[in-house]
Amino acid sequence: MTIAPLAKWPNVPACYHWLSLDRRGDWRLQGERVTHRGLIDFINRHYTCDEAGRWFLQNGPQRVFVRLACTPWVFHRVDGGFVSHTGAAAGPVREILLDDDGNILLASELGIGLLDDRDLAQFLAECCAANGQAATEESLFDLMGERQSTVFWQQHRLQAIAAADVAARYGFVVDPQPQGAV
Repeated sequence: MTIAPLAKWPNVPACYHWLSLDRRGDWRLQGERVTHRGLIDFINRHYTCDEAGRWFLQNGPQRVFVRLACTPWVFHRVDGGFVSHTGAAAGPVREILLDDDGNILLASELGIGLLDDRDLAQFLAECCAANGQAATEESLFDLMGERQSTVFWQQHRLQAIAAADVAARYGFVVDPQPQGAV
């Protein structure tokens, strides 16, 4: 993100409930998917977060806060690695989580991100049990229910997490609100 708008307008008015990021990494303006390539590129370039973990885009004199469908990043598989919805490389994966809603979350150098559901089948097919055999549906369901189960993807052991705990654990705000709003 360029820092110029922040320096030029340090005390900008905030905008809430207009911009969101869906589970596939698409931007939405008041619920409508953004399809204009130039606008998508603009949002991607100016997407960042503040010290409170609220994600936003700086649009001239206005800070437009983003409602997240799940996490601040949505990752896609590309050539054996992961790339975010903005095109930024995820970097090395540090942790893989499976939440109780069945989402695969990747904690990477870039940050925490949801694996795009279009990449889920291939990802799960690459998961294995401790004995090297393919992971079973039962072992994945056990892990989702936070019961004893050992599942690996490459060298990473999948960890269970409650979906409700993800934002607090990784320090982001799903739905930023104006100060003083209930």
